[in-house]
Amino acid sequence: MESKFYITTPIYYVNSHPHIGHAYTTVVADVLRRYHQLFEQPTYFLTGTDEHGQKIAESAKKENCTPQEFVNRISQEFKDLWPHLNIQYDYFVRTTDSHHKAFVQSILKKIYDNGEIYLREYEGLYCVGCERFLDESELIEGKCPDHQKTPEQRQEKNYFFQMSRYQDWLVQSIESNPELIYPTRYRNEVLQFLKFPLQDLCISRPKERLTWGIELPFDSNFVTYVWFDALLNYVSALEHENQYDHFWPHVHHLIGKDILKTHAIYWPCMLHAAGIPIFNHLLVHGHWVSSGSKMSKSVGNVINPLDMKDLVGIDALRYFLIRDMSFGEDSNFTQELVITRYNGELANNIGNLINRSISMCRQHFNQCIPPRGTPEETEQQLYQVFHDGVAQIKNFIEGFQLHRALEVVATLSSHVNKYLDTCAPWNLAKQENSRDRLGTVLYTAVDMSRIVATILLPVMPEKMTSALEAMGISKPSTSWNDLCPGLLVENIQIPAPSPLFPKIKPAEVQPETRQQPQEHSEMVETDSAMITIDEFSKMVLKVGKILSSEKVKKSDKLLHSQVDVGEDKPRSIVSGIALHYQPEEIIGRNVMVVSNLKPAKLRGILSEGMILCTDDGTKLNLVEPPAEVPPGTVIK
Repeated sequence: MESKFYITTPIYYVNSHPHIGHAYTTVVADVLRRYHQLFEQPTYFLTGTDEHGQKIAESAKKENCTPQEFVNRISQEFKDLWPHLNIQYDYFVRTTDSHHKAFVQSILKKIYDNGEIYLREYEGLYCVGCERFLDESELIEGKCPDHQKTPEQRQEKNYFFQMSRYQDWLVQSIESNPELIYPTRYRNEVLQFLKFPLQDLCISRPKERLTWGIELPFDSNFVTYVWFDALLNYVSALEHENQYDHFWPHVHHLIGKDILKTHAIYWPCMLHAAGIPIFNHLLVHGHWVSSGSKMSKSVGNVINPLDMKDLVGIDALRYFLIRDMSFGEDSNFTQELVITRYNGELANNIGNLINRSISMCRQHFNQCIPPRGTPEETEQQLYQVFHDGVAQIKNFIEGFQLHRALEVVATLSSHVNKYLDTCAPWNLAKQENSRDRLGTVLYTAVDMSRIVATILLPVMPEKMTSALEAMGISKPSTSWNDLCPGLLVENIQIPAPSPLFPKIKPAEVQPETRQQPQEHSEMVETDSAMITIDEFSKMVLKVGKILSSEKVKKSDKLLHSQVDVGEDKPRSIVSGIALHYQPEEIIGRNVMVVSNLKPAKLRGILSEGMILCTDDGTKLNLVEPPAEVPPGTVIK
């Protein structure tokens, strides 16, 4: 493992306001930084804003202000947003900072003095949106693929960086280091691009058409190309803070896939030409999409992070962003998806575990953490599950797969909930001579909850700090090594917990429209019928979690279950599986529920859906989605 960890976000271009895409990248960087602090590594986290270029000058002109006034205002919006999302960076760099401009000029002068920058007349296709000349091979139907506009034909003198001379070196660097660009699909994309001749890079703009930029140190008639300016922030900030020697050897760049080319091709060539070692990792994530397309200001489908924060809270939004994007892939973002994840995984699983564990300790042990007692085989098995799970989580974090790490955390929480359901402390409390066993079960449940909450601290720092305080832990652990059983202090008083994640009724849900149940005197307990594709397509299938179950009186075949399907209250469902399952066997299991059936009363009991089973000819078998899929998830 590296001794230090330096994580950077892109510096965000200030021609538009911050949106959920910016929030995602910065939250990921913050979460990674916090995890590496738990690994007891020195860390450094850099973010900031990119403030030069033609688009900035045009935006300022439209708003009737100077470029500096414009960038001051928009940059401050980014800077003000991050504390609202619990983001704690070490340094916020701006490309209009005097130290950054001086550093850029020093690098330009060094590369120019080495004979690798030259002046020539150039005619080509210029995209204002990209602020660069495009090759015809990059166009799709004659238009820039990113901005869907036909580039302008321009002829002018400019300075060029001899990037073409580094093509073989760059290919060899990428091929010899398979982990340099992650995920692999983006590494392959870059190598595919490098199969074609690499062109020299135009790095200047004449002042006669653009003055808003850093002046070339060797020709005052030009300013530098915005990317040759912006990329150097990753080094200039460390130099300014006297942290270059400490952290540059451990740098990881976190970017969106739309700026892959500049970071995977321009940037390493620039570094090599300047005599600076290249980065350790280039971590490339996908885009959040809405209505089938990438969120963008021009499309009009951007989401304000603060709007979502106000809906579910800061930490729940952070959790969703990390949990729901498979790193490297595009992911859909809707309010409905956020609420479903919130209600299913945070409210029903993690929050429910923490609250009920603490509440039972308070109820049965005089508002204190009970003595640990002697762990039995059930506890030893749970310890092993957690030992393996914690190791797996750490591997996923170090491999930059945060979404998979959170999948494992949710599974661990489900294991503890199932442990409680199996041990049934509410029954132990009623039995004589079972107090020691009751204490062991409740201590174990809270202790495992402590481990879950500590693992989630980097993702949800406010909520998990509150959870740990409710366990009597005033100072959360700062070491990953503390994620082992038995460290919870016995016999200390604990406060009454408040719900960590109160359930939210989705905004899209209309007032109750389900039909009133009809009374049936009889029920066909097993049936077989063919349905058409049209009929099947009308079914709404949801993941449900069985909370309780009991046999229906005077029936050999029926079980009556309370099933969580992600709504305000559980559904009552009667199913004909009593010959194949005992009620206690199915409690805590995830099942598939047909949720849009007409309610009915069966043997006098309300039934609001159907639990799906398969029939192998000898037994009915529950159709069980994975345990980590939250209740209420729609099966499509």
